[in-house]
Amino acid sequence: MQADVLSSLLRGVDEVLVEHELVKKLQENRPLRIKAGFDPTAPDLHLGHTVLINKLKQFQDFGHQILFLIGDFTGMIGDPTGKNVTRKPLTREEVLANAQTYQDQVFKILDPEKTQVMFNSTWMNAMSPADLIQLAAKHTVARMLERDDFSKRFKGGQPIAIHEFLYPLIQGYDSVAMKSDVELGGTDQKFNLLVGRQLQEVFGQKPQVVMTMPILEGLDGVQKMSKSLNNYIGIADSPDDMFGKIMSISDDLMWRYFELLSFRPMTEINSWAEDCKQGANPRNYKIKLAQEIIQRFHNADAADKALESFEARFQRGAMPDEIDEIELNINTDSCGIANVLKDTGLTSSTSEAIRMINQGAVKIDGEKVSDPKMAIAVGTEHVYQIGKRKFARVRIVSS
Repeated sequence: MQADVLSSLLRGVDEVLVEHELVKKLQENRPLRIKAGFDPTAPDLHLGHTVLINKLKQFQDFGHQILFLIGDFTGMIGDPTGKNVTRKPLTREEVLANAQTYQDQVFKILDPEKTQVMFNSTWMNAMSPADLIQLAAKHTVARMLERDDFSKRFKGGQPIAIHEFLYPLIQGYDSVAMKSDVELGGTDQKFNLLVGRQLQEVFGQKPQVVMTMPILEGLDGVQKMSKSLNNYIGIADSPDDMFGKIMSISDDLMWRYFELLSFRPMTEINSWAEDCKQGANPRNYKIKLAQEIIQRFHNADAADKALESFEARFQRGAMPDEIDEIELNINTDSCGIANVLKDTGLTSSTSEAIRMINQGAVKIDGEKVSDPKMAIAVGTEHVYQIGKRKFARVRIVSS
């Protein structure tokens, strides 16, 4: 095994359990069975999901077998990871509809000819109640309560339904049924992934290597990318929307997006980061990131047209040749849009700012602002426009 292969596979990875086992498996010179599971709990994937799918793509490019598991059975249970309450299970119809869109979207990254799509209902529907009880006997309540969200809810007196304990067991058993060599998951899935290792040993298999990937921050740079938080970039977004959203992220967040979302070599990305430290404009590299992402999920022509549209709106006719540049210092992670407009002098007060927003007179980078409670993250730089004549390029920095 070449060192650069291992280096590529470890790029962006949060933790490997256990790394020497991964090295040993790679040295066997056979296609490894690489598992990643997705519960189809929503119809659309966003770039946060693709952090994991990109890693699958790397394994696939090195000749390994990708097992893309759609949790049509577990999706009806609902993994409570990160939640402090029991999640509402989905219906069978909702799960199947979402599962179809997942397949359509993941093959914009993975090679469908080299990817085995599997459904855990295949083996779970064949399991009798007695079989499920026997599976439950292979794990303890004490171990289950070691899981952080279960532990917090138990100590806080919040209810935990019995079916929620079944979720980690079934996800772990998926690894047994699929005979996986490596399982990928987000850092919030670590407990479930380790249950897979434990159950494989119980069933006489070599335990899978667990690789956890970071949770990608959303456009605000603070909370994880989520559709419910409206800080996401969807795979199905239009090219113009993708371009505008990527251009809106902070310069610091851009480098994290490059590491986790780009297929460019890290040597190239690191050289660009060094260029920016020496005075190069980060916006030039943000454009490269936006075009790469758009080309992946649309095509090269769409990426070029999105850039032309962006330049037409923001660089040629949408604002004057010279505008004020303002640096705004704040001591929190983000600042409300009304406060930004007031503190930069674009409006005389927050009430005026809110009124202008409600009137549709406020734009950020040419896009109309509709939410007067919109938060602007530290590290971002945008062009703010009030009416037809007031412009300012504002960079939010931490004081």
